[in-house]
Amino acid sequence: MTSRLLLRGGCVLTMGAKASNLTEGDVLIDGAEIAEVGRSIHARDAEVVDATDTIVMPGFVDTHRHAWTSLFRNLGESDEGSASVGVASHYGVDDVYAGTLVGLLGAAEAGITTVVDWCELPLEDDGADALVRAHDDSGLRTVLVLAGPGWSGRERLVWLAERAGETTTVAFGSVRTEPDQVAEDWALARAMGLRVHVHAGEGAPGPGWVRELASLGLLGDDVTMIHRSAIDAADVEAIASSGAGVSLSPSSEMATGLGVPPIQELMDHDVRPGLGIDLERLAPGDMFAQMRQTISLQHATVFDRKLRGKGSLPRLMSTRDVVRAATVEGARVAGLRGVTGSLEPGMAADVIVLRTDRPNIWPVNDPIGAVVWGMDTSNIDRVVVGGRTIVADGTLEADVGEVRAIALLARERVATASGLASSSGSRR
Repeated sequence: MTSRLLLRGGCVLTMGAKASNLTEGDVLIDGAEIAEVGRSIHARDAEVVDATDTIVMPGFVDTHRHAWTSLFRNLGESDEGSASVGVASHYGVDDVYAGTLVGLLGAAEAGITTVVDWCELPLEDDGADALVRAHDDSGLRTVLVLAGPGWSGRERLVWLAERAGETTTVAFGSVRTEPDQVAEDWALARAMGLRVHVHAGEGAPGPGWVRELASLGLLGDDVTMIHRSAIDAADVEAIASSGAGVSLSPSSEMATGLGVPPIQELMDHDVRPGLGIDLERLAPGDMFAQMRQTISLQHATVFDRKLRGKGSLPRLMSTRDVVRAATVEGARVAGLRGVTGSLEPGMAADVIVLRTDRPNIWPVNDPIGAVVWGMDTSNIDRVVVGGRTIVADGTLEADVGEVRAIALLARERVATASGLASSSGSRR
């Protein structure tokens, strides 16, 4: 692998605060970082990739995913769908590895370079080792949030952090909801310098809970709130004033009954969320779908108010807004502000190259609009994470056949152990 890579002649969307987009420009990668973004860059000893007829932009940031559940993708409308959520106790070490790896590789193939992976499996040390190994083998930048039984103590978290690879960050998964419990858990996380990810899905406290946490001085910019559909105006104000991040998974949240994500309420208070996949059991695993879902929901909210004769309508979310949610704002929500999410010198070289010469997108009248409204995973040409190419010419740089084989074996093994009907022949 060359240490220098020059992506030449593409339309560059930097998403940076100080770096302009370029209709035609170059991106120079030196080692693991972006070295230069500009026009007609000359770089000695660099591998040159012709990026003509492409869009070069930061990789997508998935702010919340349960990668281990990938063995049971797309089961939501079947009888097995509801049963598949109860299989966690039947995962062996090999199943943890296979399910996590196939989930993360699916993200990579879709142009997602960073994944916040929430794992609630009841893992022993060997299972946790398998989990970390899957993260390392995926080649992605990841935030590993362990929230399973037995992982809330300092020793276990230190143990995990010592085993995490260079591109994996460990975070604290908060699931307890009583204020005194929350204070205890978050104090431990903060003493260790860990970001707190708060899972507030089905059965979570309703409106007013976030405001209560804020009144106790618990909220801060080191907290990410996940699935916060059940909030009121005071909750949103508390989030805005504290600087806490918000992760929305619109497809999964609506399909699983968590409610319509409060996109407009957040926008009203200038809270800029990141986007996540959550569970592929009922949701697509790519960020293109999440961006379209998000912008469409917000537009529908505005148009519904207009049809009902309401005045003082809020502005429509722009395509730039939603691309930022999938990149630079997602990085902030993941706790990786200043690391990834934009193409600027000194930032991690997490880059995707999207083909614009395909019939599904040509002619391109507006590059950002094309990414949001027209593109899908078929437009992924190259994915680079920390300077390392993990997808080239639309193909994963991995032994896909081997990963598929171990994932199929793991799926059947867990399904059999849990009593979940297999019907394996129909899935192969």
